[in-house]
Amino acid sequence: MNRLSAIVAAVVLLLVIGITFGTFTVKETERALKFRLGEVVRTDFEPGLYFQVPFVNNVRKVDARVQTLDESPQRFLTSEQKNLIVDTFVKWRVEDVEQYYVTVRANPREANLRLSEIVRDGLRAEFGKRTVQEVISGDRAEIMDLLTAAASEAGNSLGVTVLDVRLQRVDLPEGVSESVFNRMVAAREQVARQFRAEGQEEAERIRSAADRRREEILAEARREAEEVRGAADAEATRVYAEAYEADEEFYRFYRSLRAYENTFNDDSDMLVLSPDSEFFRYFDQLDSLTTSP
Repeated sequence: MNRLSAIVAAVVLLLVIGITFGTFTVKETERALKFRLGEVVRTDFEPGLYFQVPFVNNVRKVDARVQTLDESPQRFLTSEQKNLIVDTFVKWRVEDVEQYYVTVRANPREANLRLSEIVRDGLRAEFGKRTVQEVISGDRAEIMDLLTAAASEAGNSLGVTVLDVRLQRVDLPEGVSESVFNRMVAAREQVARQFRAEGQEEAERIRSAADRRREEILAEARREAEEVRGAADAEATRVYAEAYEADEEFYRFYRSLRAYENTFNDDSDMLVLSPDSEFFRYFDQLDSLTTSP
């Protein structure tokens, strides 16, 4: 009986050992390498349960999720020999797990070190071709695209794919920021003064053009008024001439009445003339005019 128990125990132990060392699972977030006596024999594992020969095969698993390389801030020189403090991070993941094992022994820390060297070299090259203004204002997106492409190409040799390289922060060293800021403020103020001067010049030009146009319009209006007034005077003269020709005596009488009206339009008016003056010719004829049939 003791012998049977020992056999059962041995079988159970062998089953436990076989299950423990003869099976392995691959998760969705993992990539696996299967070795046979130290040689890679398989890498194309889908998520699931697999079997192996204990003590002959062994399995190495790596994390297949997106990894982050968060670089510490570094100093880089621009084309103006100005220092900039640059903080970057890199997103990457394992693509070729066998190449990843061969080059960096499937060690994420080693992969980060290699990628860090690649990104630093790229930053040094790109910043060395640009000024501070270009880096801060306009070329950051271009620099990130170039670095991503360069790091991705270099990462292929490591068996990884570089998804993105980002510049989190690009700053001037302490003590330099204030002076650069003051220079930028002075430059903006100079541009503002130039814009104001150009605006004033344009305003004067518009104002001069408007004044000139106003004078032209007034001159044209005065000319037209003179033409209308001249035409009216000519018409009045023509009417007067026709009236004079129709009845000369009546015309003279009418003109005298108008003269009397204009002369004696106020009680305080006084006029000293001889009674037989031509001005009173129709006064003498008043009785004859009123009594004539």
